[in-house]
Amino acid sequence: MRGRVLGLLVGAVADALLGDPRRGHPVAGFGRAAAALEERWYADSRAAGAAYTGALVGGAVLLGILAERLPARTLTTAAATFVVLGGGSLAREGDALAEELRREDLAAARRRIPSLCGRDPASLDAGGLARAGTESLAENTSDAVVAPLLWGAVAGVPGLLGYRAVNTLDAMIGYRSPRHLRFGWAAARLDDVVNWIPARVTALLTAAVAPLVGGSPGSALRAWRRDAATHPSPNAGPVEAAAAGALGVTLGGRTVYAHGVEERPRLGSGPPPAPADLRRAAHLSRLVGAAAAVTAAVTAAALASRTTLR
Repeated sequence: MRGRVLGLLVGAVADALLGDPRRGHPVAGFGRAAAALEERWYADSRAAGAAYTGALVGGAVLLGILAERLPARTLTTAAATFVVLGGGSLAREGDALAEELRREDLAAARRRIPSLCGRDPASLDAGGLARAGTESLAENTSDAVVAPLLWGAVAGVPGLLGYRAVNTLDAMIGYRSPRHLRFGWAAARLDDVVNWIPARVTALLTAAVAPLVGGSPGSALRAWRRDAATHPSPNAGPVEAAAAGALGVTLGGRTVYAHGVEERPRLGSGPPPAPADLRRAAHLSRLVGAAAAVTAAVTAAALASRTTLR
């Protein structure tokens, strides 16, 4: 357990400083393997999708179990943590998008937005790009930072790799497109389950650090309590609403994806996010990530103490 605590902290620091590898990222490799397997496994049914999801997630968990048997437990945990986290690159992309919008370079901003979310860039004006970036920073701080750290604290390397497999599959097949409506059902529902607690921890951490981005904990908590339930996602709702309250902006509205158009509920109160708010959102993401790393380390240490006492 001591190796787990130190490994989580080292991996989180490495992610914050280095960001994602530009080439040969293991998560990208998992995605390519999953896409190739989908071509052979696909059938328009929930059962086929559940079997596909179970095989890939089970394989990732098994790999984590084998990795934890290696002698260098701290190094293994640190490497796995670094691989599955995406907070450093997420915040950098948010900062870069904010700068492009400040310069009114919409062409560059539209080219960048796919690295943050799956919306149709051509449909977004400057305000839409700022909102998309802010919402993506909030949601992905939970998915790419807080959730993997908490699963790593509770379940070690198998938790880290298993969580990332679930979240990657949800991003690939969890949309309500005609092809994936049934095949992706299991991946989407499993992602909802494994993110339920982390999303609410993210919302709490967002409220806690809100003063550091010029907001207030009360505003974040009120927006979460008032608006989260109106969001179609049980987990994106709390984190986006809390972020909107912490930043003093309004999120939500017409959202265009490749598979169709969704009308998202209004979250928070205040003006729509501007480029300066997007930069604050990136800073908020970093602060929440740092708080999550400490929370995960404390959780892992507490579990170690409890195990020792038994």
